[in-house]
Amino acid sequence: MKTIKDEVINTIIIKKSTFITKMAPKSSIQEAREYIDSIKAEYPDATHHPAAYIIGNHGEYGHANDDGEPGKTAGAPIFDVLRKNDLTNVVAVVVRYFGGIKLGAGGLVRAYSKSTAEAVKLATIVPIIEYSRLHLTFDYPSMPIIEPYLNDTKIISRNFTKNISYIIELPTSEVSRLKTILNELTQGKIIIHEVITED
Repeated sequence: MKTIKDEVINTIIIKKSTFITKMAPKSSIQEAREYIDSIKAEYPDATHHPAAYIIGNHGEYGHANDDGEPGKTAGAPIFDVLRKNDLTNVVAVVVRYFGGIKLGAGGLVRAYSKSTAEAVKLATIVPIIEYSRLHLTFDYPSMPIIEPYLNDTKIISRNFTKNISYIIELPTSEVSRLKTILNELTQGKIIIHEVITED
């Protein structure tokens, strides 16, 4: 899945109604809700503020709200555009100022979909990278052999006692490869444990 790098804003006008889409990267439901509230506060005189968000590295949590528009004509189309673009950890709010001409249910769905889709096109899309932590324990003679292979990892901690122990962080996709390399370099003398982290 993917997310967006920065907040984006897009405005379109359809039959005199103004649709302002604001979309931002958020990593929790709480952050998404706070963002929606902040947009409502920013545009207090708008007719509607329908919104949708998808949260979780695999898009586990999703929510849509029509904010007074007819059911399924606003929040759901916004949500559908996010889902079809394989986005997560993102929230979108489409602020509508009613222009006096009713759009009908189909027109509303098309308007909210178009406004959100155009905002997605403006966004910088980036991949979601999942990280894992490894606890490495090895003897002192192995250190000069191992260290060059840790240059591309984030070293969380080092501990020098009877043996050396490191906690490192790296993309989950790289874990298997690094384990194989370190085991071969040390002829199986290194001890590697995956560290369970709280989300």
